Amino acid sequence: MSRQPAVLTVTLNAAVDKTYRVEGFCLDRVFRVEAGRVVAGGKGINVARVLHTLGVPVVATGFLGGHNGAFILDSLKQEGIPGDFVWTQGESRVCLAVIDPINGTQTELNEVGPEIHPEEVVALEKKLEALLPRFDYVTLSGSAPPGVPDDFHARVIRIGRESGVKVVLDSSGALLRHGVEAIPWMVKPNRAELAAIFGREPAGREDALQMARRLREKGIGIVVVTLGKQGAIWVSAEGAWFAQPPEVEFVSAVGSGDSMLAAMLYAVIQGMSAPDVLRWGVAAGAANAAVFGAGFCTREQIEALVPKVRCERLSCRLFAGERRNCHLR
Repeated sequence: MSRQPAVLTVTLNAAVDKTYRVEGFCLDRVFRVEAGRVVAGGKGINVARVLHTLGVPVVATGFLGGHNGAFILDSLKQEGIPGDFVWTQGESRVCLAVIDPINGTQTELNEVGPEIHPEEVVALEKKLEALLPRFDYVTLSGSAPPGVPDDFHARVIRIGRESGVKVVLDSSGALLRHGVEAIPWMVKPNRAELAAIFGREPAGREDALQMARRLREKGIGIVVVTLGKQGAIWVSAEGAWFAQPPEVEFVSAVGSGDSMLAAMLYAVIQGMSAPDVLRWGVAAGAANAAVFGAGFCTREQIEALVPKVRCERLSCRLFAGERRNCHLR
């Protein structure tokens, strides 16, 4: 029997994620938290959580430190998610999200993270070199704490290519800029992250499609541009598609992009077509937005939303080798 494809998720800046629900939240007031959830967090850990929910073998790695790091590792263990981390001298961060269901607001306070020392960076690189050959996919998600080189993700992408591993890049800023130059298998930027690459945000869907196509021309296999509530664009060798998320009762957007990435990887592993992979991703993002806490949507919730995702193929003259405007068909 062949081995089931496995995923390694890399979270450089893992966190203790605290999500509070506070009705009528505003500044300069004292509130009592009506509901709360404290879990292991960080974008790659959120990805691991959803992959685990969908039955995909997954291991989480990255940096952990201090009492918060011990809490994160213990929380992952309780969820049944294996962790293999490098321990730092500093303390892993805390990220706080306050959800106000009355005003529909979401306020986030994210700590910067611990200072990472050069020997700790080397230790993680060596760990990744040893781990990568055991996996089929690796995800590089989120920000980096101080001390991590801007080209860290780019280095991992090159190591992954040498090991025959498909690398997914879902980062921001300098990590993203350097990473795309190393040519990952997939990249998943949002509007602001496209601005970090191209110097400006896309003016609309057609502009976002043009930017995605330019990234594809670098040699990146799959480019998925997320546009929040407006949907997402997929560009690959199979063509281009746009997917519109279904309406859900909104609770929190924390972790929706990570849930989307995890569900797309699941669909790829299942051998689904490009539009169906995008449908699964958009459905998972919407399912996550309807639950309390990052990455706690269920398989049943995702599956129920997949048929409700409107997906249409994009007609684009660029695919015929012409540099003209693209349009929705």
